[in-house]
Parts: sequence; structure tokens; C-alpha cells
Amino acid sequence: MKLAFCLFKYFPFGGLQRDFLRIAKECLLRGHEVNVFTMEWQGEQEPGLSITLLPPKGRQNHIRIRQFAESIIPYVKNHDLVIGFNKMPHLDVYYAADTCYQAKARTQRGPWYRLTPRYRQMVAAEAAVFSSQFKTRILLISSNQQAEFSRFYLTQPERFYLLPPGIARDRMAPANAADIRQSMRQSLNAKENDYILLFIGSGFKTKGLDRALLSIAALPKEIRERTHLYIVGQDSSTAFENQAKKQGIIDRIHFLGGRNDIPQLLLAGDVLIHPAYNENTGTVLLEALVAGLPVLTTDVCGYAHYIQTAQAGHVIASPFCQKHFNEKLTYSLSSAERFQWKKNAIDFSHKADIYSMPSRAVDFLESLKGKKN
Repeated sequence: MKLAFCLFKYFPFGGLQRDFLRIAKECLLRGHEVNVFTMEWQGEQEPGLSITLLPPKGRQNHIRIRQFAESIIPYVKNHDLVIGFNKMPHLDVYYAADTCYQAKARTQRGPWYRLTPRYRQMVAAEAAVFSSQFKTRILLISSNQQAEFSRFYLTQPERFYLLPPGIARDRMAPANAADIRQSMRQSLNAKENDYILLFIGSGFKTKGLDRALLSIAALPKEIRERTHLYIVGQDSSTAFENQAKKQGIIDRIHFLGGRNDIPQLLLAGDVLIHPAYNENTGTVLLEALVAGLPVLTTDVCGYAHYIQTAQAGHVIASPFCQKHFNEKLTYSLSSAERFQWKKNAIDFSHKADIYSMPSRAVDFLESLKGKKN
């Protein structure tokens, strides 16, 4: 098949972007033609992909999004399927990496926000995918999102297809994990008895970096002085550096930027902390789990239930309580139970179906051959 893949922006360190690339590569392996349309591409280009850049002229993000969605129309006409990784009109299939915008706008913003041009544009783009008057098929990666989309847009249930997670197997702890752990910790200048906390993910605000910093500051002095938080992701750090300075923990905080050695970092860590405000899935939770890294996260993450099932850490229930999170972090570092969580995580990684998303997604695309909307 001739497939058009559409997304606003590609950069190597985004969860949506990694999912897009793994599905695209699976399509190429099966002999399909994949043409990518995007506003911006950062990093190396994948062999076999045809990439067309369509940079819009608008300065405001919602205007750029609208211009991009309009600009791709003549390019995608002659494709068997048009697959979007962001919400936009004229899609045959949408990969639902993002949460329901309408739900967030009504629960996290005041009424005035719904009068803005940005709100109108973003809701129109979402409605163009989920409204009952359209036929776009939706690849869900988190089952708890279907109810929200259906509540606002009356989306027919048969249009949803739930995918399993798609963790890359290179995240699994290898036989020489202990050696890799020691080498990576040395490269981070960590002492033998130091605690390494990891915070991984672009979008520091949404993923709760402010909460993570508060929890570091609240650690008992003897634990805090042995603890370092390594922050991995492509985002602005200024506000969080200022917060760390005010809390007197700037010497405990290390911003690493985007990294390509996440599997090695996961092996070097003692706990992954992910106190997200909002997270459709939280792929990094499963990446940590299969590496044997205990996790401390919030229940708003679509994949948090895997941590509970595997008994590989703590999941903080909503409504979020910072004091409770602080206590669980102290316990996670000071308790010997952390080592049992590590074993539980490794055991879970060998028996759970958490790797097959790309192949299942392409199976679904192939089932639509000749059924374009």
C-alpha cells in the first residue's frame, strides 16, 4: 500500500515520535511505501522514508497547525490510507497518542479559555477526528481515553481499536546489566552509595518535574545528600533550575537534555519518578519496568496499572498529594523492598504482552486495504 503519515513535528526524543517511527519502519519491512508529511524534522532521516517538509508561515501554534492540515491535502490524495499522529481533518486513521483536548480544556481551564481562537481551532481539529459524522478509525493506546472522547463527540465504539503497548525490546535488561550499570554510573560521576533518580520525558511541566523537585527537597537530609536527580528530555529547564535554586537542591539536579542511551540510563538508576499531571500512556514507565527499574508515578498515566500488576513500585492515587508522594519516595530509596520490585519487574518483562504495538498497528492498517474513508 501507499501510505501517508502525517505529524506536526518529528524529533528523536518524543514518545509520539518514537511510536510513529516504529510503525513506519514496520510498514517498510512489510513492503509498503511510506511518505511522511511534517512541518519539521529534527535528527537523522530514516532510510526508506520519503519525507516532505511543509513549514507553515503562521507564528501562533494553532494557526500553524491549521495551515499545515490544509497544506497536506493535495499531497495525500493519491494514497491508500492517510494516517495522522496528531489531530487534523481528512484522516483515515488516527493514532491517539494525545489525551482529549476538550476534556482538559473544560476541567483544567476557566470558561474564558473557551472563547480563544486557540481553543476553537484545537477543538475543531479534534472533532474532525472523533465526531460521529466522520469515519476516521482510531488506534487507541490507552483504554481509559475512549470514554472521554465518546462523551464529547459521540464517537461510535466500532471506530476504536485498542493496541497493546509497544516497548522496544532493547529496553530489557541484558545479561550484562550489572556491568552496564556500573559503567553508566561512573560516567555520571555517581558514587557507589549514591541514589540515582531518573526523570525521563520531554514536556517537563505536564510530566510533573516541579513535583519531583519538591520531593527531592523533602527527603531526609541523610538521604538527600546521597541523591541525584538526572532529568532527560528536550524542553526548557530555566523555570525548574530556578525552583531548584530556591529550594536549595540545585547541586542535586542534573539536566542531561535529549539522550540516545536511555536503555543504559535505566540500568544505572535506582528509581524512576514520574509524577505526571496528565499522561495518556507513559511509555517510559514500561521502559523502566522491563529494565528492572522501580517506578514511582501517578495513576493518571494510562500505563500506571502495569506497575501495580507487576508490583514494581508505587502508584499515587488521585487526587495527588505531594506529602504522600514525598513519603513514598523516601520509602522507595530507604527500603530493601526496592530490590524485590526490581526482581518483580524483570519477571513481568518476560511474560507480558507489552512489545507488539507496531506489528499490531500495521496488521490493522493492512486490514483496511481497499476500505479508505
